[in-house]
Amino acid sequence: MVGYSVYSAANIESPDDSYTTIYRFMYVLQKVRKEYVDADKVSYQSLIKGAMKGMLRELDPFSSYMEPEGYKELVDDTEGREFGGIGIVVTFRNHVLEVIAPMEDTPGFKAGIKPGDIILSIDGLPTSQMTLDDCVKHLKGAPGTSVIVSIYRESEDLKKDIAIERANIEVSTIKGVKMLEDGIAFLRITQFNLPTAAKLDESLKKLKEQGMKALIIDLRGNPGGLLSSAIEVCSRFLDTGELVVSTEGRLPNQKLEYRSLRCDKYPEIKIGILVDANSASASEIFSACLQDYKKAILIGDKTFGKGSVQTVFALPENGGAIRLTTAKYYTPSHRVIHENGIEPDIKVPLSPKTMDKIYTQRLSYSGVVKPEGPNTIKDVQLERAIEVMKGVCLFSKANGE
Repeated sequence: MVGYSVYSAANIESPDDSYTTIYRFMYVLQKVRKEYVDADKVSYQSLIKGAMKGMLRELDPFSSYMEPEGYKELVDDTEGREFGGIGIVVTFRNHVLEVIAPMEDTPGFKAGIKPGDIILSIDGLPTSQMTLDDCVKHLKGAPGTSVIVSIYRESEDLKKDIAIERANIEVSTIKGVKMLEDGIAFLRITQFNLPTAAKLDESLKKLKEQGMKALIIDLRGNPGGLLSSAIEVCSRFLDTGELVVSTEGRLPNQKLEYRSLRCDKYPEIKIGILVDANSASASEIFSACLQDYKKAILIGDKTFGKGSVQTVFALPENGGAIRLTTAKYYTPSHRVIHENGIEPDIKVPLSPKTMDKIYTQRLSYSGVVKPEGPNTIKDVQLERAIEVMKGVCLFSKANGE
């Protein structure tokens, strides 16, 4: 039988709620320090560290405490130090670690990890007991080393362990570039990184030479990437100086505006954008911006809803750091992306199982629907996008555009 005793704290009276709450915290801290059964577990350092971790974990999946060594790794990473990884983008959603998307041609992609997979453990360590930073840290490692990832895939009711060898991650971001039919072109942006805008310019110039009248941009499964890259790509379709996205937080210095840049422009191209539940972050910023300006028609399913800004604050005396969500992204029409996602103009929902099959097929076919056969499935979202863009082209022609 488990025994326990109950004691009451002295009545706490204070007109200041913050003082009252801090007093209550100090009472708990001292009580644990003095009376917890295992004295070696209750140093001030370990208790305060645990309190900070719990405090930040309660806020959102992206706010966390970073140990001194973890903060050092972050600084090294930011300054360009190379790390190996398996090439997947993950986040906590509904208290489980979910794969937003594997980056194509990376170890995770080649091992068969798919969008929507739930990562249960990394090298035997349960992800439910880790922060997002901890999970990313355990997935990283020296190129050539291996990590065992335990996943659950709801669409197949499948649970399995996958051994993956880490590597340096390099991703080709523009894929499947080709003409479809009736002057409609197609390409996929797999994620937004430094060379994306320049590669897009190359692709658009080639497609224009082939008679492109309209363009379908496939952002399904695009986990995001660099904000600067999304702004550069948006700038191709906007007038210089137009608002692309803004951030707002509680402090005045967190209110920022990002505007389109001076660059090559393609205002004449009619655009359709394919999105789904795994289109996240920078891909949501790009698609929402063009949707707000009526520069593009969004087709598919509601996007992921990842649009917050994190700031890292170093703690004194080499105490590590905290990563804190300090602002949210807003579209030009002031829609909040975070936790809301972006609704498409034309909704074409798919079941997770169907989307999984189309995802695999789309990669194999570089985004183009092949003639029906025993191993193919119709990509109804792409087919609907083609129909829509044909209609847009006919309407423009009838109006002399």
